[in-house]
Amino acid sequence: MRKLLEYFWPAVGLVAVVASFFLLYHEFKGESVGAEVWANLQAIPTSRYLLAGLSTLVAYAALAWYDRIALLHLGVKHINWLFISVCSFTTYALSHNIGASVFSGAMVRYRAYSTKGLTATQVATLVVLCSYTFGFGNVLLAGLLLTYDPALMQRLSGFLPDILTNPNTALVVGLSCLAFVVLYILGSLMHFRAIRLFGRFEILYPRPGIMLRQLFAAPLELIGAAGIIYFALPEQGNPGFLVVLGAFLLSFSAALVSHAPGGLGVFELLFINVMPDVPRLKVLAALLVWRLFYLIVPLLIALVVVALFERKKLVERWRRIEEQP
Repeated sequence: MRKLLEYFWPAVGLVAVVASFFLLYHEFKGESVGAEVWANLQAIPTSRYLLAGLSTLVAYAALAWYDRIALLHLGVKHINWLFISVCSFTTYALSHNIGASVFSGAMVRYRAYSTKGLTATQVATLVVLCSYTFGFGNVLLAGLLLTYDPALMQRLSGFLPDILTNPNTALVVGLSCLAFVVLYILGSLMHFRAIRLFGRFEILYPRPGIMLRQLFAAPLELIGAAGIIYFALPEQGNPGFLVVLGAFLLSFSAALVSHAPGGLGVFELLFINVMPDVPRLKVLAALLVWRLFYLIVPLLIALVVVALFERKKLVERWRRIEEQP
């Protein structure tokens, strides 16, 4: 059974990629995609590329903050910010591209943090808390956006069932998300008992100081990542940052659930359909900028970091062997 599960999620991801590319093919059938997208990329001003780069730095700085928050929750304070930042950057750069970020992230983090004395249990707790912080940010921002503008989901009319795009449904979902956030805040401030799941697992409310950090760090990463696309979109027809942020939350969440490597195809398909006011090829160009800044360049840097780290450990191992009598 375990072997079947090992192949199940990669298979799901592959099916999601193939299906998404099939639908994208029909979206752009008959259009000169390559030439027009390249022209749109060249039309983006240098200043907007710089702002997209700054947004990337904000996103990855917030991801490093995720790790720092989790370490504080564990009571670990001896690891410096530089190590945390490099470890977090490498972890997310790899896991965002590989898919199954919880598992791939756990392996990278254990390899790094074990050299600083953390146990497997501590690393597992860190991974879960980082994943929860990300999820918390999605719930918080989704609650704020859907409560502020319930009509946002109508942009997917015809793509999703009407019940899901109805503003009343969106408002209920938004208020439910905010209610969850309020409950989480109260649970932390008032020291509620841990929630026990399946009689085995416990979800502990973090200390107020940890919770407050999550309130800022969680949305910051998503805002930074969405900012890359916002600055790469043309000013004419740009629906505004809140719409771009909402489209990003929906598309990125769906891409993660699909288990497609890097959300390939799934992310683009949803995002393009949420942005009917902007020419599709301009949206596609902006999404390519996002993939370059948020996924491809970080991946290339992360591979170099991993190679240097493993080389250092290999040299240290050989030295210990040579020093043995």
